[in-house]
Amino acid sequence: MTQRRFLALTAVLAVGFLAAGCASRRTTANVPQPPPPSQPAATPPATAEAAKRDTSVSPPPAKHAKTPPTPPPAGYIEEGNASWYGNEFHGRRSSNGEVFDQYKLTAAHRTLPFDTMVRVTNLGNGKSTTVRITDRGPFVENRIIDLSLAAAREIESVGPGVVPVRLEVLGSVDVTVGIFNVQVGAFHDRGNAERLRDRLSLSYAPIFIQQFDSSDGTFYRVRVGKVSGQDAASAFAGQLRAKEGFNTLIFRLDDAAPAGAN
Repeated sequence: MTQRRFLALTAVLAVGFLAAGCASRRTTANVPQPPPPSQPAATPPATAEAAKRDTSVSPPPAKHAKTPPTPPPAGYIEEGNASWYGNEFHGRRSSNGEVFDQYKLTAAHRTLPFDTMVRVTNLGNGKSTTVRITDRGPFVENRIIDLSLAAAREIESVGPGVVPVRLEVLGSVDVTVGIFNVQVGAFHDRGNAERLRDRLSLSYAPIFIQQFDSSDGTFYRVRVGKVSGQDAASAFAGQLRAKEGFNTLIFRLDDAAPAGAN
């Protein structure tokens, strides 16, 4: 190959390589390139300082609320004697704070919660009435409920005064829970009540003296304990009967202490 022809061939190859390189650069330049990843914005200085001072703890994930327990079914039944009260207490405050109205269908019970609805049936004639518990009583051992005059009329117990009855709770209410105490005596003479309180205070606490004004005069009731649950209160009353010889009555405490207690 002559020198002239070698130089010509070299020039042709150089032009070809140059063209190929330009084409390659033009192709790369025309292909869209993905944008560079965005960078997080700088934290404002005030926010950074607040974060440093924050000592709160993130709350735990919310939990599903538990299904409340099903209340005991209605149908609590009790049998015993019913008495009634009327004019001498008409217009006075009941234990729940309401003014007693002898013409309304209400009643007093020692342990049922206030506002419990109760069907009362006279076992002697089958007549019944429905009353709402608004008061505490009766304060006689062989009776289980004191009816208002209106309720006593409905079951025809006004004349007899005391009749055998059946009580049936109509609403869903647990009659066993609550705070209870035990009455161990009632005296016309406050001094007698205080002497009994002082004697028992050596072994039992707390002890209340509750003043009660009735048509038979003023009584000072001595009550012992503050027991959770009616079953425990019944056991405590049994202990007081066996050990001290008391005739006991169990009462529900609906407040921190009986009204008028000291």
